Amino acid sequence: MPHRTESESRKLLRRLQATLADAGAGQERLDKITHLIADSMGTEVCSIYLFRDADTLELCATEGLNKAAVHVTRMRVGEGLVGRVARSGRPINTADAPGTRGFRFMPETGEEVFSSFLGVPVQRLGEVKGVLVVQSKQAREYSEDELYALEVVAMVLAEMAELGAFIGEGEALRAPHKNQVMLRGGVAQEGVAAGQVWLHEPRVVIARPVADDPEAERKRLHAAVDRLRLSVDEMLRMTPAHDGEQMEVLEAYRMFANSKGWMRRMEEDIDRGLSAEAAVEKEQSAARARMSQVGDAYLRERLHDLDDLSNRLLRLLTGQGTETGATLPENPILIARNIGPAELLDYGRKLKGIVLEEGSVGSHATVVARALAIPLVINARRITTEALNGDTILVDGEQGVVHLRPDDTVQAAFRDKMAMQAKAQERYASLRDLPAEALCGTVVRLDMNAGLMADLPSLKGSGASGVGLFRTELQFLVRSKVPRRGELAALYARVMDAAEGRRVAFRTLDIGSDKVLPYMKPTEEPNPALGWRAIRVGLDKPGVMRMQLQALIRAANGRPLTVMFPFIAQLEEFTQARDHLMRELDREAALGRVLPETVEVGAMLETPSLAFAPRHFFELADFISIGGNDLKQFFFAADRENERVRRRYDTLNISFLSFIEQIVGRCAETDTPLSFCGEDAGRPIEALALTAMGLRALSMRPASIGPVKHLLRRSDLREVRAVITEAREMGAMTVRPALMEWLKRQG
Repeated sequence: MPHRTESESRKLLRRLQATLADAGAGQERLDKITHLIADSMGTEVCSIYLFRDADTLELCATEGLNKAAVHVTRMRVGEGLVGRVARSGRPINTADAPGTRGFRFMPETGEEVFSSFLGVPVQRLGEVKGVLVVQSKQAREYSEDELYALEVVAMVLAEMAELGAFIGEGEALRAPHKNQVMLRGGVAQEGVAAGQVWLHEPRVVIARPVADDPEAERKRLHAAVDRLRLSVDEMLRMTPAHDGEQMEVLEAYRMFANSKGWMRRMEEDIDRGLSAEAAVEKEQSAARARMSQVGDAYLRERLHDLDDLSNRLLRLLTGQGTETGATLPENPILIARNIGPAELLDYGRKLKGIVLEEGSVGSHATVVARALAIPLVINARRITTEALNGDTILVDGEQGVVHLRPDDTVQAAFRDKMAMQAKAQERYASLRDLPAEALCGTVVRLDMNAGLMADLPSLKGSGASGVGLFRTELQFLVRSKVPRRGELAALYARVMDAAEGRRVAFRTLDIGSDKVLPYMKPTEEPNPALGWRAIRVGLDKPGVMRMQLQALIRAANGRPLTVMFPFIAQLEEFTQARDHLMRELDREAALGRVLPETVEVGAMLETPSLAFAPRHFFELADFISIGGNDLKQFFFAADRENERVRRRYDTLNISFLSFIEQIVGRCAETDTPLSFCGEDAGRPIEALALTAMGLRALSMRPASIGPVKHLLRRSDLREVRAVITEAREMGAMTVRPALMEWLKRQG
């Protein structure tokens, strides 16, 4: 095969563009495309495989293989060479296809006579939409230039598929963004919501992927890059010198914007026949493909920077800014790859639900979504490319499922589920002013978790006794610099005012791990959950902790004050933190300021080590709050960010309940008040088991108080305890089946 020149590549793209411009059904266009690619590249076979669903590829057109196999031959992702290309997003180029690892013989295609194989992904912004394949009888590897040319054509095909150029007969040729899609993700905030899609960053559509005048496209690219560089320089000029984190990000932007290699690759793409915006997107797709393969967190963050810079450049080239003229729908469901806490707070309670393509159960966005009680599904792969503004969407934050453009049957079932929940909430509302008193006479205190002033109206409406956990870090996360002491004191005072005398337990700054402050230089740690976080940061950097303690003392202004320190792992950490608070109380008294009426100083028990602390710890602590989310992950050595392991371990596991019982016993010895705070406190069956093990105070999201109170008031904790004891004696791994059976018998 002779070396193919750049002008020949442009010729192929022009022929492709002419074919796409012709009138005709999608199948007819696909057939013409396979013919012209085979003809232009001098190969005997050209085939196009497109996704039929999320996991299955279908042969949609071919030149050279058996035509009867079209819309018949299908394979799973990872199956055969075509499936391997789709899974990896990388080309396969081999002179001996049958002898290559993973080859799968498809007898209906008649491909056994072809030795050479070159398959490239048809992908857009890292999302693989199909596979483009050429094959020949002659055993040879295709040249780098042929590979490059086929990748450019595949990218154009992906753009045209996005624009609906191949709509027609055949199930794999349905119009994009028209069919219903069900996506599975992770549960970050429970709840269900129905509404319309609102894209946080509207998609840039490239209507002209092929261009005839490379020189004109180069000029367009250079002009846009010059504007991009100026905008980055301006952002750097406007950023305060002390804002190191933001400066670091912008310096990375400047480095990429001035990268000669980045510019050279885009210019080469233009010389091959792509438009300026298509060249940018081709490089962006390559960066996203690399991003998914990179394990190093720093390099992954830099590729994110390049991705964001490419988006800015595309908007400059296409004129498609974030302001599209679209208005927020009546029931908006926010869709984004990821989102920061400040941006999310800008939307506030207008949102009915949130779906993120990335995210984690402990991320900033999750913390804010929980504070706002908005259902949140994370790690919903492909949601940003599947969804369009205004699409109907159903979010099931309890199962981690998203239904996009659902049919009438799915919508009806979902409406029934929402109606049942609404009816249950009405029933729970009637219990609002009643105590959570079990049939045996045991009364359980039910508190709510909070982190924003917007949470506090729920205090009265939910029937909560008080605030068992106020997350103070949210006020630090949503600012670009450290908040001032006076600002914090005013905020904490408003929280106490809104509580109207009810107890509010303020948890001091819990940062680190997955909660990194925008103005705090992140530290790379092998396992951040076990690293420098929470009280460890506070004790090592006491300035911020002292300032926060002063703000809390001043906010109390003669009222009772309750402070608890997070992530205490040993007695010494608690005594040091407590001493800080006592010194600040003495200092405020010396300054003549009004001291709190009373001060409660507690600790969060989130590590198993603290359960075995000396007796003096339990005597010294005014109260202890079990941080159930962290305690469970450390008890089972199962990262709660990892869906593959966290769901393996049940809160109702006999070992875990026995451990909780042991903590209850140690607190009883010293008469130390004990509560349980976390997701499991708000799950009725888990709450029932925890109270049966001796806990008499639970803290949860406001919406969970009604369901938990409802079940507690209908249960005898002595009977529940007997069920757990019997299951333990029978050697059960978990008491869940036994409890479910008991509840069933109770009706």
